[in-house]
Amino acid sequence: MIPAARPPVPLRRTPLTEFHLRHGAHLVPFAGWEMPLYYTSILDEHRAVREGVGLFDVSHMGVLSVSGDHAAELLARRTTANVPRLTPGQVRYTFFLETTGGIVDDLLVSRLDDGTSQTREYLAVPNAGRADEVEEILRQHRLPDTTLVRWNGKTALLAVQGPRSRELLERTFGWDLSGLGFYRTAWFPTAPGTGDPKGRLGLSLAQGLGRFHLVSRTGYTGERGYEIVLRAEESDSAAERIVTGGAVPVGLAARDTLRLEQGYLLSGQEFHRDHTPLEAGQERFVDFDHDFVGRTALEKQRAEGPAVRLVGLEVRTPGAIPRHGTAVRIGDTAAGATTSGGLSPTLNYGIALAYLPREQSTPGTEVTLSIRGRDVPARVVPLPFRTAPKVA
Repeated sequence: MIPAARPPVPLRRTPLTEFHLRHGAHLVPFAGWEMPLYYTSILDEHRAVREGVGLFDVSHMGVLSVSGDHAAELLARRTTANVPRLTPGQVRYTFFLETTGGIVDDLLVSRLDDGTSQTREYLAVPNAGRADEVEEILRQHRLPDTTLVRWNGKTALLAVQGPRSRELLERTFGWDLSGLGFYRTAWFPTAPGTGDPKGRLGLSLAQGLGRFHLVSRTGYTGERGYEIVLRAEESDSAAERIVTGGAVPVGLAARDTLRLEQGYLLSGQEFHRDHTPLEAGQERFVDFDHDFVGRTALEKQRAEGPAVRLVGLEVRTPGAIPRHGTAVRIGDTAAGATTSGGLSPTLNYGIALAYLPREQSTPGTEVTLSIRGRDVPARVVPLPFRTAPKVA
């Protein structure tokens, strides 16, 4: 007897679903969520972020607070960041590893307390597809004095990215973002005149949400940008205010072309437990001065040198666009496949990421890609593919 098929698990929706529908989004399944792939034009949305301001709904990302006397030690043990060394308001990009050194997930960890008490509070933001697993592992390893709270459903997460993002947010919300440095976070008042427009520290998520928005100067596009955590019920009106101020709603497709131009990793493509941060060229985000899961494996790899390296590939042949899984050959020898690929709207030619043997990972190395049944030349280039403007 054939067992009955299980009913499909319904897709989760973010608090901004009605916003997406009003703005004509093409919604698709993504990591268990219903998310906008694009609104009008992928190319227009990409250019809006490079030249003006784009608004992304990233509420599908995990939103997890970790608080308590040993919160820092828990996060340090499970990530490559020396979390106890983070200063109040600092944000750190880091990796969650297996004992083999393979990347389970990459995530952002922000310190929210102001350092005046022993109790610490951190915000951890893992990827949507790994959020449940990261949360469960942290729960399994926490001490009784450490509290974990998952905020998805109660909060929304907006990303406002582009060279005009600061100007737009200051004009729209009355904030002064001049003092918010790169990879820093602070609480800013929800309504003008209800708090310090320059931001403040020391509030937990439970204390801050409602009266304030938690604003971080981070992003996934290579442009000046900010990510905002706010209450779910406030997110639709906040998004409309940002769009009224001049931002263009942007979907997942342009988010992917933007991050690819920067050579940024995508969970499930550049890693799914099969590569380490050293192989991915992310050594700068590994603090070897503390004990963490996977450290022994990474120390051995660092001493011996990784066998493969993640590289950028450029394809100048007109009309030849590499995709995820495009076969790569060096001479007559198969060398794997691209992990990500596409047309760069900024450069107007094909670009891709791939892991190559360390000996063939030097910029200038010539390779061959198999694109739609034909051999196409490509070469290794430094990352990022584009030179981002320097922003103070």
